[in-house]
Amino acid sequence: MSRVTFQTVAAVACKLPEVEISKSYGTPSLKVRGKMMARLLEDSEVLVLRAELLDRQILMQADPDTFYITDHYQNYPLVLVRLDKVSRAALPDLMERAWRLVAPKTLVQKFESDARGGTR
Repeated sequence: MSRVTFQTVAAVACKLPEVEISKSYGTPSLKVRGKMMARLLEDSEVLVLRAELLDRQILMQADPDTFYITDHYQNYPLVLVRLDKVSRAALPDLMERAWRLVAPKTLVQKFESDARGGTR
């Protein structure tokens, strides 16, 4: 199995509505209408991912080798993800959860309607 990279993450995330590859703090990032959902840390080994605080706690308890935070991120709705540890199979759910936190409500509602077979 090949290593997960930012490009791997971006390929999954860009399947969601209006996700664009951008820059944040000088590193590659993923945004929805200008709001960051994920970005690569300067070391290119770790992804900063938007996450609800409860989800973050669950992820860190379930898999502390993959998900963690530093003091800097303690008070922010973000989790750090080691790219060399994260499962490719986990990426779609992780990306969708992050996307839902930054996408406008109307965009989320349209996505849900389309997923249920609503009109396009």
